[in-house]
Amino acid sequence: MNSELFHLQAAGVSVVVEATDRTLPVVHYWGASLGALDDADLASLAALAHGVRVGNELDEPPAVGVLAEPRQAWMGPPGLSGHRADGTDAFPDFVRVRTVHERLGSATVAERLISTATDASERLAVRLELELMASGLVRTAAVVRNDGDSGYAIEGLDLALPVPGRASELLDFSGRHNGERRPQRLTLVDGTHLREARRGRTGQDAATLLVAGTPGFDPERGEVWAVHVAWSGNQRMWAHRSNGGRTALGGGELLLPGELELAPGEEYRSPWLYASHGTGLDEASARIHRTLRARPSHPSVGRPVTLNTWEAVYFDHRLEPLVELAGIAARVGVERFVLDDGWFGARRHDRAGLGDWTVSPEAWPDGLGPLVDRVRELGMQFGIWFEPEMVNPDSDLAREHPEWILGPLHRDAPLARQQLVLNVAHPGAYAHLLEHIVAVVREHRIDYIKWDHNRDLVEPIDRTTGRAGVHAQTEAVYRLIDEVRAACPWLEIESCSAGGGRIDLGIALHTDRFWTSDSNDPLERQRIQRWTSLIVPPELLGAHVGAARAHTSGRTSSLAYRAVTAMVGSFGLEWDLREAGEAELVELTGWIAEFVRLRPLIERGTLLRLETQPAIVAQAVVADDRRHALATIASIDTPTHVPGPALRLRGLDPEARYLVRRVRPEASVDPTIGRAQPAWWQHGAVTTGAVLMSAGLPMPVLRPQEAGLVELVAEADS
Repeated sequence: MNSELFHLQAAGVSVVVEATDRTLPVVHYWGASLGALDDADLASLAALAHGVRVGNELDEPPAVGVLAEPRQAWMGPPGLSGHRADGTDAFPDFVRVRTVHERLGSATVAERLISTATDASERLAVRLELELMASGLVRTAAVVRNDGDSGYAIEGLDLALPVPGRASELLDFSGRHNGERRPQRLTLVDGTHLREARRGRTGQDAATLLVAGTPGFDPERGEVWAVHVAWSGNQRMWAHRSNGGRTALGGGELLLPGELELAPGEEYRSPWLYASHGTGLDEASARIHRTLRARPSHPSVGRPVTLNTWEAVYFDHRLEPLVELAGIAARVGVERFVLDDGWFGARRHDRAGLGDWTVSPEAWPDGLGPLVDRVRELGMQFGIWFEPEMVNPDSDLAREHPEWILGPLHRDAPLARQQLVLNVAHPGAYAHLLEHIVAVVREHRIDYIKWDHNRDLVEPIDRTTGRAGVHAQTEAVYRLIDEVRAACPWLEIESCSAGGGRIDLGIALHTDRFWTSDSNDPLERQRIQRWTSLIVPPELLGAHVGAARAHTSGRTSSLAYRAVTAMVGSFGLEWDLREAGEAELVELTGWIAEFVRLRPLIERGTLLRLETQPAIVAQAVVADDRRHALATIASIDTPTHVPGPALRLRGLDPEARYLVRRVRPEASVDPTIGRAQPAWWQHGAVTTGAVLMSAGLPMPVLRPQEAGLVELVAEADS
């Protein structure tokens, strides 16, 4: 058996892969850079990685591949699971393996391995891709082709990467509507820690990232390995440790029973499994951010300040109040005005009209033109809301085309938010959506779509085939978004799913922005944004200033607190500005002006989560040249210790001297009244990066729901 070892390196990461002519590639090492290794070094590493026989295992235990094979005696989640109607090909034996190594050195991909193999029966073929991105991020995917003369039912295809035994603590996330991305930690023990998403979308309770790390790892310290399945339908992620100590992180698409059968000649391509290593969560996260930002399609610097009308008018679509709202929005500095739900069909409430994508003559007797024209006259872009994947039973579309509904053959699936699911994979439904969306966008050259998806896919049955339809639905949605954009190349699209229910690196390849959560309560947003930004950089995360009293929680907060919370993100408003007082509008104008000034830093800087006590959420954004930085400090509870430990900055130049000042300290009631505050908080300071990172800034005394925005600028002669 011929064997070859490959050492892939980029951005401080090494991946050592063994490929033979009889087995699919095996990763022997994935982690911090190993430096220059010669052939003898690689051979020694591979020999150590193979390990030894333990107990009554195989006499010569093989290493486990990226796509685990039955002969490797891996007792964790399998690689390829499938069979034919007669039960054959359930244990594929891939032979005649050929591996090609490419050094690309591009801005996105540094090195790539592609392995192709054929099963011994010559009825299955596989192509395995492993890429090391220029950022140090790893991604892998597989393609299975049915070369037989009968159907091959795929039950699952999971890919995996090994992690060392010292990675004994796990972190992933759960959550709910208006409370996305709640971290949960546990000890990695023998067996499988499995997270499955069966909602037909990523879900507010999605694992998001599955992280294994050395005990006590945090944003700054500890070694971490993390995986993410880049798929917006059903999926699974897992960590498995065998009783022999072998540990791996893996995942893939979760296929429902009978969902996917390959006809002769057909292929199935798995989603990308992304994998990131780093010292601390922030370094692992930064690799994902750098990969997204390196895309040619990544939005350019200068994301428009957006006002969305939902919490301002709800379904009350009348020209006069909306024109008034647009005028105030333009005055305070808004750059994009988005008309939300209610402009189409019989959609005067949430119980009717969804799916009928024509402008309502009842709500808009003169069409959308007068509003669009006025918004443009005010110097703003115009956006609009669609929810293409859903339909109300009380709609012309549902009445005329019940076969387009994704649900049981003999009845409808249970309603959620008064909605059923439209089967986008049905050719008729797909063509209907494409035609109507493009027609509306082209008629007014609409700049932006808020693309919503408000419910789970319960009983997702294709009524034309009787099969489960989540896989086909997800692929059809990706394809539909791409076709809409191809027809309207100026268009930007936001992924919204009852807030943060569809945030993943699969949909990220097709959209330009995410609605992070339906909750605009800044206290909740501090937590939600902190963890959502692990996989999505700030410029893609919608962060809006709402009304003083939050729509979702009823909690009241100051404008300063709301604005500081929205600052490190894609800044916007979700507020009926007609109800704002003059002083509030002046203050809001000032905050928007500061965001516009700072957004080149926010949209390309490195995001760092700063260490604080639990009642304080703090973060920093640092420019690549380390000359400019921004920090936010926000209280979400009553601190245990007052004033608490110093705030240590990170990522600065230790030799530089920085002017440290609070941005807009006058913007609201002075939080220093009645409290002794550090001198820097009141008057600013000049000190070195070394002091800021080692000794830190004395923590101000903050009441719950108080926040500050701090700017750091290196002096020119330092």
